[in-house]
Amino acid sequence: MDEFSRLSLHVPEPAVRPGGQPDFSNVKIPKAGSVPRPEVDVAPEEIRDLAFSIIRVLNREGEAVGPWAGLLSDAELLAGLRHMMMLRAFDARMLMAQRQGKTSFYMQHLGEEAVSCAFRRALRKGDMNFPTYRQAGLLIADDYPMVEMMNQIFSNESDPCHGRQLPVMYTSKEHGFFTISGNLATQYVQAVGWAMASAIKNDTRIAAGWIGDGSTAESDFHSSLVFASTYRAPVILNIVNNQWAISTFQGIARGGSGTFAARGLGFGIPALRVDGNDYLAVYAVARWAAERARRNLGPTLIEYVTYRVGAHSTSDDPSAYRPKTESEAWPLGDPVLRLKKHLIVRGAWSEERHAQAEAEITDEVIQAQKQAESHGTLHAGGKPSVRDIFEGVYAEMPPHIRRQRQKAGY
Repeated sequence: MDEFSRLSLHVPEPAVRPGGQPDFSNVKIPKAGSVPRPEVDVAPEEIRDLAFSIIRVLNREGEAVGPWAGLLSDAELLAGLRHMMMLRAFDARMLMAQRQGKTSFYMQHLGEEAVSCAFRRALRKGDMNFPTYRQAGLLIADDYPMVEMMNQIFSNESDPCHGRQLPVMYTSKEHGFFTISGNLATQYVQAVGWAMASAIKNDTRIAAGWIGDGSTAESDFHSSLVFASTYRAPVILNIVNNQWAISTFQGIARGGSGTFAARGLGFGIPALRVDGNDYLAVYAVARWAAERARRNLGPTLIEYVTYRVGAHSTSDDPSAYRPKTESEAWPLGDPVLRLKKHLIVRGAWSEERHAQAEAEITDEVIQAQKQAESHGTLHAGGKPSVRDIFEGVYAEMPPHIRRQRQKAGY
């Protein structure tokens, strides 16, 4: 090679382009139940291999196997199935509403329902999530009223955010759901800071940060890992790897680390990968990480291997950057169908009961939508009043400050 040969820039490219044959041969899937479950107080360096494997509980026959199984009763699993079905039905109605011009924007969760729905069941009241825009299952699984979510989506007179947030960027302190930020990755830093504050106050509550695979390229992600590692913050750092960012494949953000979970290893943070379409596996790993945080053992980073079946948002056309049949080729299946199959295998469910539940849930969502649509539009009389503009923006002035200002002539 010539001493002065010209350099060339490496730009990762997806294995398949639109019109090509979907290929997930790069997703190495271990046998269900084969990945060991370490003790909660294990040293991070002793479980480095878990950052490169995938923890799975449900096998192809619908059976729960291995050391991560057996944590949920039939009743809890049936509740989890209902939560996922509810989220899917909610998505379908809101997507239709957007197409009918009833809302400006929507982002669905199709294919990713198990991640947020199962994770929520591993938390306690008072714990705080710092989510992105595809974790509405955290609210659904905590029985947050669907009507309230729809009020915000429609920006009507009962919108809890009074029109000051995007339609899908919910917030509820009571339900441990910090307001969503449209600035990608900023919520990760906030989650770590909230967890540090909880530890400083000797509280018992933990935090959970959420981020997508694409946003891990942001500097806030790396800053979060530094602080979480240094101060052993009681936080669970979740990465939802659904294979695609807004329109770029995961290889752009992943770099040469091999997996997103492996990013945690350099910071001394325990890192695990889990089948994000396996409700039982998601719950088991989330519970393991939550116990670790509650025992003051520090942060855990979890990568959920899943797939975004739908578009990134209603402003996106995935056919422009991936094969149309790619979702059908995804090897980890559908989270709703997999849990349904497991419950049927256990004798706790049936096809008939599932069909009946689908109809009941759809009707429940439709009734909630009718109620939300019955509310008037925000500022129906025209321009918002001064009170509308400033209410809820500034804190009430403390009485002693008001007295000081009055004394000073202000």
